[in-house]
Amino acid sequence: MGRIVVIGAGLGAMATAARLAVAGHTVTVYERTSTYGGAVGRFARDGFAFDTGPGLLHLPAVYRDLFVKTGKRPLEECVGLSQVDPAARHVFADGTRVDLPNASRAGTIAALDAALGAGAGARWGDFLVRAREAWDRTRRPLLEEPQPADPKALAREPYPALKAGVLRRPTRTLARLGERELRDPRLIALLDSYAEAYGFPPATAPAAAAVLPYMEQTFGSWYVAGGIRALADAVYERCRERRVEFVFDAPVDELLTEAGRAVGVRLESGETVAADHVVAGAPLPALYREQVLPWERADEWPAFQRHGTGRLTVHLALRGAREEGAVHRTVVHGGEGLPTVTVLRPDDPALRPDADHESVTLSTMVGLLPEEDWAERAGRMVEAAGRAVPGLAERLLWQEVRTPEDVRAATGTDEVPGPALADAGGAWLPAPNLSPVPGLYFAGGWSHPGGGLAHAGMSGALVAGLIVEGAEFRGSR
Repeated sequence: MGRIVVIGAGLGAMATAARLAVAGHTVTVYERTSTYGGAVGRFARDGFAFDTGPGLLHLPAVYRDLFVKTGKRPLEECVGLSQVDPAARHVFADGTRVDLPNASRAGTIAALDAALGAGAGARWGDFLVRAREAWDRTRRPLLEEPQPADPKALAREPYPALKAGVLRRPTRTLARLGERELRDPRLIALLDSYAEAYGFPPATAPAAAAVLPYMEQTFGSWYVAGGIRALADAVYERCRERRVEFVFDAPVDELLTEAGRAVGVRLESGETVAADHVVAGAPLPALYREQVLPWERADEWPAFQRHGTGRLTVHLALRGAREEGAVHRTVVHGGEGLPTVTVLRPDDPALRPDADHESVTLSTMVGLLPEEDWAERAGRMVEAAGRAVPGLAERLLWQEVRTPEDVRAATGTDEVPGPALADAGGAWLPAPNLSPVPGLYFAGGWSHPGGGLAHAGMSGALVAGLIVEGAEFRGSR
């Protein structure tokens, strides 16, 4: 068995570490900050607590598999896991509201018909049928297998064109797909919101992004009791149980190579650490530029799905209890100068000082402009959220704004990586798990199969398989 160095303690990196430790390897994780979790952080003040990263979990089967493969206690014995129902309330710019049930296609169709008019549900249902075809065509190569050395099959559009009518040619972009198939501006806004949640601009995102609403509406949305940070806690504890060693406040300064192969790392302190394999969970673009493929080989850099978007988050401490009929997640669609805002209101005693207060998190995706007035943007987010939270302005005790610069300080990057998508010649594929340097592997959101909690967990399974079984590993069947 070998010595493994893991750079970073994000969810994907820790998932890799736990699996490799079970396989008999000696694993040490070096994390530049003082804690684990990467983007899955926690902010607490005055008895209020908030997730600073994702607030919901999709495809929990990924973490169920991790816990089954790495120990005796299953996921549900380590965290409280519950479905969120309704999955989301959507408040559209014209004031129309609709509650979409969790993982119920028939319920979603009925809700859309009732709120938007007869026929709206059928159009959305027909769209999901075609989205499922795109999902079936790309699920295994995008999620369950290492990225192929020649990803030509993933460079083509998987979304099917209609055999008759206006969709005889490929749709190319998600925005064009919405215009052609959904027509109703509220249905288009609903579709766009799934891509925008990952920072994918609908005007440029490929039609393959249709798999995002299909995935969520088919497999459901789940909440972890105590917040998603509790999932990071559980994965960290599982690593410790498997004797993974963690070294915090230990930035890695350099990848060490001999004869073109990774043989260890040099820490910022000057200490060198030998390794048979190195797994990097750190943000990939910087690592590629600085360590793997320098500027003179920039034409070989993967696309990294860098779209110039980050997340602006506002944490709100409110006086007063949640009103009857409040829902966990509301998407307030923009209009009249207000942004589209996701409002998370978990009914969780662990996140508030008592039953007479409430913790609320607002988030929106933003362009990364250095001159942006984040305070002004945050103010418009709070104004928009007032359409979802009755009496918000009067209930507000204080707010904490988390800008893309804050995200960069905590995670090393101000962008939010999205899941891998097919089409566009492969431009929406993240970097492969196998790096150009033998002995160096990539796990986490900036590598295959991309960003999001579930995808990060999948990257851990893929990297562990490549190290344990070799480059011929093709995923679990």
